[in-house]
Amino acid sequence: IVLVGAGAAGVAIAKLLYKYSGASIIAVDSKGIIEPTRDNLNDEKKLLLSFANDVQPGSLEDAVKNADIFIGVSQPELLSQDMVRSMADKAVIFALANPVQEIMPNLALEAGAAVVATGRSDFPNQVNNALAFPGIFRGALDNQVVAITDEHKIKAAEAIAAFIQNPTASEIIPSVFAENLVSKIAELIV
Repeated sequence: IVLVGAGAAGVAIAKLLYKYSGASIIAVDSKGIIEPTRDNLNDEKKLLLSFANDVQPGSLEDAVKNADIFIGVSQPELLSQDMVRSMADKAVIFALANPVQEIMPNLALEAGAAVVATGRSDFPNQVNNALAFPGIFRGALDNQVVAITDEHKIKAAEAIAAFIQNPTASEIIPSVFAENLVSKIAELIV
């Protein structure tokens, strides 16, 4: 997994992904791949090092070669079609910068991506925290949960992923308006 954006969102995403899957996550910021020889790493960026295996210095272009998944929470138009072409077959792109994402969905699909998600409601597969939080909070209130844990967030993500019975490339996650989504998540928050 290549994660572009080493701010609060990127760190939170990496932490949960690693906790859930143990997958190697290569983080990239505006100066390139976050790797141990860099001398300008704050505590959050040092934490990101613990989620990667054997990272080497390089650029975003280097990081995405043969990557299965790209997650962007960074800046518009950072990911080129050539970079997508260099990724593994059937790559998954989460280009979440708003209002202009790291790559437009049509360009990513033309370059060979199998699935593309964005943070925008005018494209398929909108990733939005409104998918999870109403259900998490409803469950916390209903079950008198006093602290939201990583396990609660992971359960919410699993419920969202399971909500679409027959996923397609243009529908891997439900709409924020999906009926019963809040209750499906809420019942897991105990």
